[in-house]
Amino acid sequence: MPPAVPAPASSTPDAPGAVVGPPPPGAGLAPDDLAAAAATLGADLTAAGFTVDGVERVLGPVASAALHREQAVPARRALRGREDDPAAVLAALFLLGDDVPRAGLDAALGRTGVDGARRLGLVEAAGAAHDDAVRAVVDLRPYASSDAAGPVTWWLSSDLGELATGRRLAPDHVLGAGGASLTLAQVTVRTPVGRVLDLGTGCGIQALHAARHARTVVGTDISRRALGFAAFNAALVAASPEGAAGSAAGARIELREGSMLEPVAGERFDLVVSNPPFVITPRAGGAGALPEYEYRDGGRAGDDVVRDLVTGVGAVLAPGGVAQLLGNWEHRRGVPWDERVGAWLDEAELDGWVVQREVQDPAEYAETWIRDGGTTPEREPAAWAAAYDAWLDDFAARDVEAVGFGIVTLRRPVDGARPTLRRLEEHTGPVRQPLGAHLAASLAAHDWLTARDDAALAGARLAVASDVTEERFHTPGAPDPTVVLLRQGDGLGRAVQASTGLAALVGASDGELTVGQLVGAIAALFEVPASDLAGELLPAVRGLVRDGFLAPAV
Repeated sequence: MPPAVPAPASSTPDAPGAVVGPPPPGAGLAPDDLAAAAATLGADLTAAGFTVDGVERVLGPVASAALHREQAVPARRALRGREDDPAAVLAALFLLGDDVPRAGLDAALGRTGVDGARRLGLVEAAGAAHDDAVRAVVDLRPYASSDAAGPVTWWLSSDLGELATGRRLAPDHVLGAGGASLTLAQVTVRTPVGRVLDLGTGCGIQALHAARHARTVVGTDISRRALGFAAFNAALVAASPEGAAGSAAGARIELREGSMLEPVAGERFDLVVSNPPFVITPRAGGAGALPEYEYRDGGRAGDDVVRDLVTGVGAVLAPGGVAQLLGNWEHRRGVPWDERVGAWLDEAELDGWVVQREVQDPAEYAETWIRDGGTTPEREPAAWAAAYDAWLDDFAARDVEAVGFGIVTLRRPVDGARPTLRRLEEHTGPVRQPLGAHLAASLAAHDWLTARDDAALAGARLAVASDVTEERFHTPGAPDPTVVLLRQGDGLGRAVQASTGLAALVGASDGELTVGQLVGAIAALFEVPASDLAGELLPAVRGLVRDGFLAPAV
């Protein structure tokens, strides 16, 4: 992957008195110098064993699990006395924010050393003596994940979190790869495409995933610091073992500063991905008591950020192009959530599929995001109470009863056709990640079904998917089951209650006979008219094809 362009400078100065974080790593370095320094650093991190597995090794399972819960004490105990282990030194420095001796970091980063790390903006040192303390300026950690294109193992930089600093986050905090980022990366369709837009790129994680299957990636963000982190991360990924081997390379990442779709107005993309600043944050009343964070607050009332993105993203989608984003939406009294969000899909005039994955009541939602900013009732009771009141007042003003979180997939029809997909559903159970390939297959199945009336469907040969199992429930002593469930092991893990006739059809679907032939055989066995049974089974077969239980036989 060629190095990303550096974050553009802005002619707009920071607001007077604004609290800002340190410069992003690599700031001020020419692209060639950044690429060379990142390559050296990547080689050092590899040699040190500073990987996800390497950190697990030095911490052990108990301390690793505690660190995932933002508890550092077990990790510090595990690293005590490990000053000669390079992975332990780097974990203490970058993951815990602890001071390490200069000599220890020089040994852990053999070619980069403390001076090279300082030049990159990763650390600051108290002095030049061997035992002088060195402290991390940014968070740098190994990253391992899988998307629909396969596994990745990289390193990512971001701002230090509250665990390392002991302070509330700065308003311009640049977040690393959190749970929402991982979710979006795993649900994104990874079909090879020409142009990808990562709207609200943050530290660049979605752009890096997209660069594996696109020719060109454009990452945009309102935060100049975020674009700087993204540029550094792109250079570091290019220096990773995957990047050096070419498996993570292929696309140049272009970074642009600006809000929402403004930096790409008039352009077209085959794929748009976005983890936008969707957190619903009070804008009136007691909102002055609330800190605002660039990575999560879109500066608009209620769920307007998500609504505007859903209704506006079609302007930059190429025909057949897909947009996938995460978002929150309000459940307002007297209006079903799917009706309200469905109106956004209607306005967008795009194919739309919304999966609601979680629902929180207003109080629970407020507590989640107040804590996310570092405020707790134990430490700052007055600030906690003020923020809590502001959030609840804001929700009450719009009759908000709950807040939903989920995944939105949109697609621009080709050749000026009207949208044919409008699906809004709730699925709060576990799913099989990465989900991107399943979503892509479901979109393809929708298109296959749209092109076929019932007669054409009856003439098709279908085969049951390999992950589908059947469960039968019997009343004790009864010869026949009272309930038959078809269960999907992949994708969304759906379970469908099947009639005896549908279960028989699925069980016989091996691609040899057409659907119509199977319906006729089952009708003869049950001694019912074939037309009546077809009227019952064909709509159910459509649902099973759409959801991946059945697929056209190859």
